Amino acid sequence: MTFEFFIAFRYLRAKRKEGFISLITFLSIFGVTLGVMALVIVIAVMSGAETDFRKRILGLEPHILIMNYSGKFEYDSGIIRSIDTVDGVSSSAPILYEQAMIRTASGFSGAMVRGIDPRMGSSLIKDFSADDLEEKLGKINPESSVHGIILGKDLARSIGAVIGEKIILVSPKGIVSPLGPLPSMKRFQVTGIFESGWYEYDSILAYVHLGDAQSVAKARNQVSAIGVWVEDVFDVKRVKTDILRHVDTSFYIRDWMDINQSLFSALKLEKTAMFIILTLIIFVAAFNIASTLIMMVMEKTKDIAVLKAMGATGSHIRKIFMIQGMFIGIIGTISGTVLGIISCILLKKYKFIELPEAYPFSTLPVQLEMFDVAIISISALLICFLSTLYPSYKASRMNTVEALRYG
Repeated sequence: MTFEFFIAFRYLRAKRKEGFISLITFLSIFGVTLGVMALVIVIAVMSGAETDFRKRILGLEPHILIMNYSGKFEYDSGIIRSIDTVDGVSSSAPILYEQAMIRTASGFSGAMVRGIDPRMGSSLIKDFSADDLEEKLGKINPESSVHGIILGKDLARSIGAVIGEKIILVSPKGIVSPLGPLPSMKRFQVTGIFESGWYEYDSILAYVHLGDAQSVAKARNQVSAIGVWVEDVFDVKRVKTDILRHVDTSFYIRDWMDINQSLFSALKLEKTAMFIILTLIIFVAAFNIASTLIMMVMEKTKDIAVLKAMGATGSHIRKIFMIQGMFIGIIGTISGTVLGIISCILLKKYKFIELPEAYPFSTLPVQLEMFDVAIISISALLICFLSTLYPSYKASRMNTVEALRYG
């Protein structure tokens, strides 16, 4: 152990005449601990919210949408086969979007109907497997011509529909008769209700078989988009670029990051803002560290003079007080990080903080990322290090003769 470390730790262990300095030291450690712990918890909650939003969205939306500038386009299975050859693509499927009205015996409501092929694609509807979709969107029974429909939870509630109830799907894309335009209507039976956790989805979406959607919309062999699912959702930019080489210029491509850019940008901004705001707690603790060191320099004036008289340089004196300040910062950072990680683990496991229905989560979403923890710890240590520079510099510049005379 170098003598700088020896003297620094001896000062920390020594009983001081002024207990006030010891109190400030304790408050400094507590402040750093509190700031780091709060940062770890809040950033973990923000990361959990971002991950939860992403899972909810990708549970209902394809990772990439291929659409035509002209709107609906003729579906060609060759496009699907070509897209499936792109590296990173796990599956693809045609999708038809159509606005319609849903009518029941007790009410009616507007809806966005999605026509899907249960045998193609993946994650078409959250919590529904391909076999479930094929069963629920097919014929109710071999003798019946009525097919199944899956409604969002809030949409079903608004029209008073329950599983097994018959509904009528009305599309404005009808036929022109001598009496004028007639809407297209088709009878369905509710065979499933899904819940995504997003009111915007649950209150408007209805899923039917692709063939039924084309029949209602009078769009024979036409689709609105081709949905593509990729193996790595964060690799969509590269996959999107590769897909562009397999389609002609009449198509354009959007990925889930582009479609939900405003949402995730807002979440990232909130995460950054919370990091900056809560870092102020660490700055307050850093001011306490600086105050502690300044008072310690004043108390140890005679000791500093003696050390200098014995041959210690300004660099040695500066290191002694920097080590003291960094010891406070390291203890506070380690204890805050440990307490923050333990709190996150407990929040994630036991979910004892429940949120009101106004939020899309029932409990706090927590996702602890080691990269975020490392950034927080490094930032805290850097702030503590900066707080030691001025007191240690003043101690190193102390005049030996004056200190011995008045110390």
